[in-house]
Amino acid sequence: MTKSPLAPAAFPALPAIGGVRYAAVAAGVRYKNRTDVMLAELAEGTTVAGVYTTSATRSAPVLDCQSKTGGPGTGRAAFLVNSGNSNAFTGRNGAEAVAAICQVTASTLGIEEARVFTSSTGVIGEPLPHDRITAKLSELRDTLSADGIEGAAKAIMTTDTFPKGSAATVTVGGKTVTIAGIAKGSGMIAPDMATMLVYIFTDAAIGFDALQALLSQGTDRTFNCITVDSDTSTSDTLLMAATGASGVDVTGNAEFAIALEGLMMDLAHQVVRDGEGATKFVEVQISGAATDGDARKVAMAIANSPLVKTAIAGEDPNWGRIVMAVGKSGAEADRDKLVIRFGDILVAENGWVSPSYSEAQAAGYMKGQDLVISVEMGLGAGKSTVWTCDLTHRYIEINADYRS
Repeated sequence: MTKSPLAPAAFPALPAIGGVRYAAVAAGVRYKNRTDVMLAELAEGTTVAGVYTTSATRSAPVLDCQSKTGGPGTGRAAFLVNSGNSNAFTGRNGAEAVAAICQVTASTLGIEEARVFTSSTGVIGEPLPHDRITAKLSELRDTLSADGIEGAAKAIMTTDTFPKGSAATVTVGGKTVTIAGIAKGSGMIAPDMATMLVYIFTDAAIGFDALQALLSQGTDRTFNCITVDSDTSTSDTLLMAATGASGVDVTGNAEFAIALEGLMMDLAHQVVRDGEGATKFVEVQISGAATDGDARKVAMAIANSPLVKTAIAGEDPNWGRIVMAVGKSGAEADRDKLVIRFGDILVAENGWVSPSYSEAQAAGYMKGQDLVISVEMGLGAGKSTVWTCDLTHRYIEINADYRS
């Protein structure tokens, strides 16, 4: 698959995380000769927190992970993830597949089943051939490596055109704490959790309640602020593991929270930059709304509008479509108070196009790859920023052929 024009130059050099080892194999879950299963083994004492899709049709792996998150046990743990098949809308077969995978993973690694967290991504509604995965558990165990995170990132890709990774370090009490994360996501991306699969690892020491709070708060400001196509996945899972290997307790530490959120934002932006068929990365800024909630409604109405997104793809500064999206959002709005900008270009104000507006200048701006659309509502202090991409014919091609 052709790499997204918005992709980073290369996968970043991610640091090893004390207490974490990774492995990846080709199990033939859906495609032959394609790495499609990854295992992350986590040291004893690891804290695991998670955030999951709010979909009413969430998958069997999501339901299983939700039941285990915050549960008892401090022994070794594992994340086991497959691509190619989401194990969603598979009825009793789905739950049985998860149980089988957890049982074999636990037996192979010598850990408790309650400490095995699985995820699946891919086609919906087809039984997961879990025997192909369990047959590879011994190989996965025997090839675990502290520097195997890039292989793990590649194994969880579906329509992604590049593996996604990010890292951060922070000094706490004179000691270094390290964070590394990987993600997959390209289509079926809309808020209501992480809208993708994300796995974050740190050698920090932190209890479940504090880690879960950090993860949930960070998600609201990062992964829940991106959209590619307005569709929320059945399989969205964000898991974070804190091994404590550094011996540094980060509970209540503001620097760690900032570093973690920065890493999450980087991964979220990479997902948008790999949006199916995307050629433009778009930041939508809303300010002056009656409330933050109203600002969010307007931002998402713009970011999800097919008319706005196709205009961006065509490099057409069609600001009338921004006006349309504001009006349909359901938020309080006053036509005569709106101020619309493309980047630094003043487009509209006082209920009409700005006298200084230049269509040619705006058209030139739209040829860039990174764009900003901002709307000042003039009603209050509410604000919101979200990120999206354009909508091209390539998106249709990818999704029309997805099961072929």
